[in-house]
Amino acid sequence: MVPRPVHDKPFDPAQALRLAQETFDIEAAAILGLKERTGQAFARAVERMLQVQGRVVVMGIGKSGHIARKIAATLASTGTAAMFVHPAEASHGDLGMIKPIDLVLAVSNSGEVDEVTTLLPVIKRLGAVLVAITGNPHSTLARHADIVLDSGVAREACPLQLAPTASTTAQLALGDALAVALLDARGFKPEDFARSHPGGALGRKLLTHLTDVMRTGAAVPRVGPSTSLSELMREISAKGLGASAVADGEGRVLGIFTDGDLRRLIEKGADLRGLTAGDVMHPGPRTIRQDALAVEAAELMELHRITSVLVVDAEGKLCGAVNSNDLMRAKVI
Repeated sequence: MVPRPVHDKPFDPAQALRLAQETFDIEAAAILGLKERTGQAFARAVERMLQVQGRVVVMGIGKSGHIARKIAATLASTGTAAMFVHPAEASHGDLGMIKPIDLVLAVSNSGEVDEVTTLLPVIKRLGAVLVAITGNPHSTLARHADIVLDSGVAREACPLQLAPTASTTAQLALGDALAVALLDARGFKPEDFARSHPGGALGRKLLTHLTDVMRTGAAVPRVGPSTSLSELMREISAKGLGASAVADGEGRVLGIFTDGDLRRLIEKGADLRGLTAGDVMHPGPRTIRQDALAVEAAELMELHRITSVLVVDAEGKLCGAVNSNDLMRAKVI
């Protein structure tokens, strides 16, 4: 158990709330201050990052190091090749990861951290472009940098003015602003984002095609128009889709019959004896092309309040089927 400080005082909920609100005010002011100071240096930094033939190498130490890792991850996921290099490890061999064709983005509030400043002459000799995010535009880091982005803040949110708070928020906001400007300049699209996030919800929606989830071959319930209603119901039960396609001899979709259609026939008191699939089918059903995304099938189902849809090829011939359960198993919905 961690020993409690001897100067502990009773918890004051009102004080905690006041400090929280004050923190929001201070950090919001820090970001608005960035807006006023961000100018041509920011645009030049974006331009140099667009031109870099290698990677954007982001580095920082301490709390700035945590921010630098996040900036590198955000850049990498939005179309800019980027990686994080720890300054201390760089002094012991990892500097070999940085090449002349790279751009180094160094993050340091003071601009005087030894682990970072030690590397600056070497980075300059390499010929790599150096961009600094620093709260001290007159620091050693700023003097060595090709481009300086001023992340200075009037004060920290920490009441002791010790823990980096508003300053790290400002660094993070600048990194996000760089990533947003870069993805726009690259014409980065949701599909590009999905390719680097295949395990996420967006990735599944934008990368999962119907051919990945649909039922094919014998798993697709289908009958001809002359099939008896009893045989039609056996086909629906056997395939477990809750519906069956009605197709002609060449595979063109003529209609569909569902469990719901059967209930409605029974409610009307219809004489079911002697009826065929062609008599009871719903003609002109909703279909979707096999080259569509699975999410498009989900949207079609939601729009028309249906739970399954037939899949057709370029010639309009039945080649598959999918229902909402198939899409849920694939985590598309």
